[in-house]
Amino acid sequence: MRRRRKAQEDTELDITSFMNLMIILVPVLLISMVFNQITVLDLRLPLEEELKAQDLDPDDLTLEVVIRESGFKVNFGPLERSSIAKKDGKFDIKQLSIALQKEKKELGRERKDIVILSEPNIDYQVIIAVIDAAKSFQAVVAASVVNAVLFPDVSLGDAPLVEVKS
Repeated sequence: MRRRRKAQEDTELDITSFMNLMIILVPVLLISMVFNQITVLDLRLPLEEELKAQDLDPDDLTLEVVIRESGFKVNFGPLERSSIAKKDGKFDIKQLSIALQKEKKELGRERKDIVILSEPNIDYQVIIAVIDAAKSFQAVVAASVVNAVLFPDVSLGDAPLVEVKS
């Protein structure tokens, strides 16, 4: 007895359900992705001679923002220009920006450098907010909001110790 083989018919592969799954899955995965943005700040570290020099030409004096636990101090060389205390226990970045805008008007457009000095226990986010406030501010020009440049060359350092008067 011989067995007869049935002629095999070619069958089509049905992948429509797989394609439907991919059509749904790919956009869902793309939407659920988390996009990270890393920003690099260009900073230059000041030389000690720059910070300690007292008897220099006004063009050589540095504009400084000192960040302390009590608030901000804006100094131009050895002179304290303004002092900004904390408001409701938080640093007043808006008031600092206003003070720096005033300094920019007084010092002129050619002045582009600023030194930011902070105490050791200052929160990192506060330092970044001060850097952002020192670099630019939002201004309205021709009915649109733009970022106006203040002091783009930012240097970082440690704040001098507070002298206790006895």
